[in-house]
Amino acid sequence: MIDHRRLGRELDLFVSDPLAGAGLPIWLPAGAAARHAVEEYVRELERRSGHQHVYSPPLGKRELFELSGHLGYFADDMFPPMRLSADDEFVLRPALCPHHALVFRARGRSYRELPLRVAELGGMYRSERSGVLGGLSRVRAISLNDAHTFCAPEQVGAEVAEILGLIREAHAALGVRPAGFRLSLRGPGEKYVGDDAQWARAEDLLRAALAGMEYVEAPGEAAFYGPKIDIQIVDAAGRESTISTIQLDFDKPERFDLSYTDSDGSRRRPVMVHRSLVGSMERLFAYLIEVHEGAFPAWYAPVQLVLLPVDDGQVDAAADLARQAVDVGLRVAVDVAGSLGARIRDAARRRVPYLGVLGAREAADGRLALRLRGGRALDPMPAADALALIGGQVAARSADLLPPD
Repeated sequence: MIDHRRLGRELDLFVSDPLAGAGLPIWLPAGAAARHAVEEYVRELERRSGHQHVYSPPLGKRELFELSGHLGYFADDMFPPMRLSADDEFVLRPALCPHHALVFRARGRSYRELPLRVAELGGMYRSERSGVLGGLSRVRAISLNDAHTFCAPEQVGAEVAEILGLIREAHAALGVRPAGFRLSLRGPGEKYVGDDAQWARAEDLLRAALAGMEYVEAPGEAAFYGPKIDIQIVDAAGRESTISTIQLDFDKPERFDLSYTDSDGSRRRPVMVHRSLVGSMERLFAYLIEVHEGAFPAWYAPVQLVLLPVDDGQVDAAADLARQAVDVGLRVAVDVAGSLGARIRDAARRRVPYLGVLGAREAADGRLALRLRGGRALDPMPAADALALIGGQVAARSADLLPPD
């Protein structure tokens, strides 16, 4: 069976060391390179859609999470507070929304600023039991692609529709294959905040956004502050989990006394829309490693091109070509250790998208013989053309290694 933990070890993507602690994986250079490319893509997608990025600390005073409701409704999933003095306790945050509420209230807001979209790829922490931890799919330190939109109530429907479009775009680029949509609703019990009217309104808005789409309703799966649309994936073992989410929240704006000045000068309460396009980097890559079997699309492959000089006579030419590849933004390596056949097999084992073979004739003529992942060999071409071919597929974030005929 395909398992991202085994592939992660074989491809040197991440490591879990008992000395670091369970549920706290360390991203190795190859995994970090792939993750960085994905993070850059997501940030740019968000920027183009009107999001403003912030940085906020991964911990806050106990009072912050009492105000947000997390300590009252979510304490079992949080790490214990850290006491610095009798009246000064800090908590590792289990979510980014309290800090983003502070971003909104950092100054007065006008209706002209809405919808205000605040985004961050930030750290949060959950005190998961050791028995449920595994690889990247269930961790204690989470790097979440998160954002919160503060909007007028009448803007919610358009905002949710816009987010669904962004999620579809991101999934297509990354190779995510959604398994279904879930409308997560309140269930029985006292774990929810807010009144019935707020919940009914929020649920109606999300149902309207899902009109014409197939989805299932899941009572009891809502966040404690509001209903949500969850986009599900299924891993190689058949386990279902959430990769992307959109959540409506009328509660945090009340708790943090958030408001904006409307066109008539009155003060109005915004609605807070929580959303994640691709979820946490950990769970996302657990899925991507498995769905691609380690053979990532070229645009986020850890190494995009390996140059293989046939013998020592082409080492300098390979190093010069590697510098050119780096200058045009490619991730490249030069491999000189062992026989050419062994190096080709090693590149195939590492799922490198492009191999460039440099023999004496190619080095003399300034040409490069490309081999594609999977074994197809292309005729030697000018080295500049080879780099342009690879760069074009990377820039297009194409799932294919060659442009269409």
